[in-house]
Amino acid sequence: MKKYARSCYRFLFTLLSVVLLVLSQPGFAVSSTAGLTEASAEQKTKLLNGEVIVALSSLGDGVTGVTGHIYIAAPPQEVWQAITDYDNHKNFVPNVLDSGVLSDNGTEKIMFEKGKSGMFLFQKKVFAKLKVWGERLKHLQFEQLEGDFKVYRGEWILDENRQGKGTFLTYRAQVKPDFFAPQFAIRNVQERDCPLMMLAMKKQAEALAQQLREKALPLTGSQKTRTGTNQS
Repeated sequence: MKKYARSCYRFLFTLLSVVLLVLSQPGFAVSSTAGLTEASAEQKTKLLNGEVIVALSSLGDGVTGVTGHIYIAAPPQEVWQAITDYDNHKNFVPNVLDSGVLSDNGTEKIMFEKGKSGMFLFQKKVFAKLKVWGERLKHLQFEQLEGDFKVYRGEWILDENRQGKGTFLTYRAQVKPDFFAPQFAIRNVQERDCPLMMLAMKKQAEALAQQLREKALPLTGSQKTRTGTNQS
């Protein structure tokens, strides 16, 4: 019986090691960049070429720091609309099961998100009720009021790229779950989920920008004819 138990432990340890090896090599650029202003020219070029740059740090007392950067080919208006579309996050942000605004006093909003998070043996559904506030089109802060985290706070920063008519989007967060999870598991989850979330914001904002461009285009002769027919 003891030999069987030891064999099971060895198997699980080996399998977990393989999973961690795979997850520690995602298809995203991982950097120690602390902020966009300190990014090198090479890193900014990577962002303009479509890469996501993610940095992780240990802040002490079990708190993990997460920083992500992405370039979005859309003006800040559409980027802001995507990240503040709380009622719709469940429809386009990976791992978000439900979301919505609970209250809005004009200065700050209270919203909630339910999601799924984890890896291998560490799978869990999580809930967070958040206060969000900030400066429109520039800076949005959030902090958990109640939920499944001991620490969950952060910010979104929008930096307009006037030359390319796009937006550099930065995400920063401090995360500490209110349930047991090994530090390496938290880091791997954040390293995987942060780029997916930012890519979802990019896709949504660029789709909104494309819709606006299409509405602004003049109608062709055939389109005018169809429009006139439909109106009649």
